[in-house]
Amino acid sequence: MIEYLSNPLFWVGLGQIIVVNILLSGDNAVVIALAARSLPPHQQKQAIIWGSVAAIILRVILTIVAVEMLKMPYLKIIGGLLLFWIAVQLLVPEDDGGDGIESSSNVMVAIRTILIADLVMSLDNVIGVAAAAKGDNVLVMLGLAISIPLIIFGSTMLLKLMDRFPLIITGGAALLGWVAGEMLITDPILVAWIVANMPWMEIHLPLVGEISWAQILGAVIVIAAGRVFAARAAPAEGKVVDLVADEQQTKSS
Repeated sequence: MIEYLSNPLFWVGLGQIIVVNILLSGDNAVVIALAARSLPPHQQKQAIIWGSVAAIILRVILTIVAVEMLKMPYLKIIGGLLLFWIAVQLLVPEDDGGDGIESSSNVMVAIRTILIADLVMSLDNVIGVAAAAKGDNVLVMLGLAISIPLIIFGSTMLLKLMDRFPLIITGGAALLGWVAGEMLITDPILVAWIVANMPWMEIHLPLVGEISWAQILGAVIVIAAGRVFAARAAPAEGKVVDLVADEQQTKSS
């Protein structure tokens, strides 16, 4: 156990899981608040606590299943490509429309809403955490155990920090691209071929250890693609704002 905890790779992996889970769970924290907002104050706490506990248990189970599934051929390739897409979407401005989450005046209904919404919205979390864990279920459970309480009780502060310092989101998206790049080249179907034909892919850095060009390229691709998509989304968003303003001006006149 001491050797396990003294391994720098363990702490790197744990840090990646915590960052990935916090970064991708902002929407889930908002869902919890929305689902319980119509309850009396004392019942709000009950719904948030029990709904969150149920969601945590479900997410741990799903993530462990995903960790095992990623050991199968081709699934890391699919997961890596999906993780690239998730990372790029983090850098694209979101619409301000509603998310369709209805509040409830019943504790059990609110808990059910939290659980279902978290299940639907947790695909990105599950894939990101499973990829960062690299097959280590201990890392999965520790990472989720540390990061999920931070999300539940510190979601407002986390969201404000991300709004105030957009660099946090950019860095997190780059981290997902880094993990996705590693996923692609560590798929069981590709490992032997890459070792035989692309030995230069691995880089040894002092104090850091082995990294690969695929990880670096993954981070760069995510940031570049995110900026391209964000630039394309900005003019479209501006047109929508102009149309709304024109419509309001027409009604007022």
